[in-house]
Amino acid sequence: MIKFLDFEKPVAELESKIEELRHLSNSGDINIAEEVTRLQTKVDRLLRQTYTNLTAWQKVQIARHPDRPKFLDYLSGMIEDFVPLAGDRLFAEDHAIVGGIGSLSGHTVMLIGQQKGNDTESRIKHNFGMAKPEGYRKANRLMKLAEKFKIPVITFVDTAGAYPGIEAEERGQAEAIASCIETCLKIKVPLISIVIGEGGSGGAIAIAAANTIFMLEHSIYSVISPEGCASILWRSSTKAAEAAEAQRLTAQDLLKLGVIDEIIPEPLGGAHRQQQAVLANIKIALEKSLTSLMKIEGNKLQHMRREKFLNMGSLGL
Repeated sequence: MIKFLDFEKPVAELESKIEELRHLSNSGDINIAEEVTRLQTKVDRLLRQTYTNLTAWQKVQIARHPDRPKFLDYLSGMIEDFVPLAGDRLFAEDHAIVGGIGSLSGHTVMLIGQQKGNDTESRIKHNFGMAKPEGYRKANRLMKLAEKFKIPVITFVDTAGAYPGIEAEERGQAEAIASCIETCLKIKVPLISIVIGEGGSGGAIAIAAANTIFMLEHSIYSVISPEGCASILWRSSTKAAEAAEAQRLTAQDLLKLGVIDEIIPEPLGGAHRQQQAVLANIKIALEKSLTSLMKIEGNKLQHMRREKFLNMGSLGL
């Protein structure tokens, strides 16, 4: 059962009627196929109208949708022979960041991604995708391992931000994130990143300083959450919608600003409605980028990546 967002209520009412009609049809000899088809056409038209004119705040809600596919969903759907690699070799295993080696269309790749979880139990286990220092140190270790064996790195970004707890600060959260960004900029193998949901603050950029940066159509990427921004500027999180608009955090805004390289389209109604369709779109984009980057020599890859981020400062951001 799809969970509907507030702005999708008209769609929810129509889909509820369709479900009722189907239930009636299954319970007797009533043929209501024509009415169901008519209502489904109306649902599709309403979805298209709604999703063609989304506000920034509505995009934030879609990016956070509880049913939106998570990193492990893409991992199981695209990657073969995945071997998980755990621990930072310093403190502990952080389940907020999952990493390992697998095969994408015949290419051996290092996969690193933030995992939010799909239900209460898994969300607690993965700490809602908010990594502690050991998570970033694990990502750091895996990127260096990939460079050692000349394996391309693909990262999946989906976090509200790094974990803000006292213990994380005590263990050096800022240093761990900074070191992770430094490694992203130093490794001499292809590095591809894709924002699949929320790209929040340093927790996101820590694994996203890549040669090619993709964003799903309804994902977001920003230095702070709209609620956090509103609390600072207006002293009230109720201004989150206004903050989201001002932050220019949508994939469309960031493509215009040159912060990302490409937008991967989502099915009508968002990735949570047709997981297989968006999975196929991501796979095609990754294969294309991987094939292109693997032809480039390591030193040049590193130079291109560094220049890419240095040049962002000249865009007036």
